[in-house]
Amino acid sequence: MNIGNIGTAMVTPFTQDGGSIDYKHTAAIIEHLITNGTDSIIVCGTTGEVPTLSTEEKLDLVKFVIDRVNGRVPVFAGVGDNETYYSKIMAQKVEVFGADGIMLVAPYYNKPNQRGIYAHFKEIASSVTIPVMLYNIPGRTGINVEPETIVELSKIDNIKIVKEASGNLDQMTAILANVDESFSVYSGDDGLTLPLLAVGGAGVISVAAHVVGNDMQKMIALFKEGNHKEAAKIHQALLPLIRELFANPSPGPVKYALSKMGLCNDVVRLPIVDLTAEEKAKFDAVWDHYFQLQKTFA
Repeated sequence: MNIGNIGTAMVTPFTQDGGSIDYKHTAAIIEHLITNGTDSIIVCGTTGEVPTLSTEEKLDLVKFVIDRVNGRVPVFAGVGDNETYYSKIMAQKVEVFGADGIMLVAPYYNKPNQRGIYAHFKEIASSVTIPVMLYNIPGRTGINVEPETIVELSKIDNIKIVKEASGNLDQMTAILANVDESFSVYSGDDGLTLPLLAVGGAGVISVAAHVVGNDMQKMIALFKEGNHKEAAKIHQALLPLIRELFANPSPGPVKYALSKMGLCNDVVRLPIVDLTAEEKAKFDAVWDHYFQLQKTFA
């Protein structure tokens, strides 16, 4: 399953009062992503504020994105939950909608052991025929999917990708050293994109690509061409902006950035809160500095 260098974990735009999904801005963001460096779209993930969406909203949003994309890039739907049965039902529904794959986050809150994690993922993967992306983000779930577990899961036919957001490059390297070449490891942290490429990773499932997708593609292309010095130059310029995109709970900062571009309202759902005036001013300073630096590698 080739999802390219960059899959963007898409925000979910809301109306100004936050009460509904804003489908006009959703359509605008889809078009923006496809024309600005995104090779695939992941809908209903962490950045999409999926815990705040009702089941009906999740299904309506996935169907809208699949229909709007219309096969131009792969669309993966985040259907993972801490309840295995619910995840299976959601996986089956989005397969019917035409999703190119599903993303399954490690089961949070329950804190199963590795055997339970394996059984959870296997049960859901076995209920569909489309490719599966595992999502390991221990900072949010409270559990780490150990490299040995991911290696065993990679032997299941339709489990093809892991989004590794542990922040642990050693763990990612251990996975890469022990899986088949048909299995891909993507960084779940924008700041580790270049380091992961250096140890054999495939790319990134990105938040920053909402605003700097083309620059990230340029960095990856330079690395693959062997121009590591220029790739590192872009990485160094990107890093302060990436850090600022996560300086406050995501997706608050990236939604603020998108609102500056006229692509969505600066609205998040509780318990995430809007950036303060001081936080916005700090973001603006980093944003402006980045686009000055961008001129040196454009």
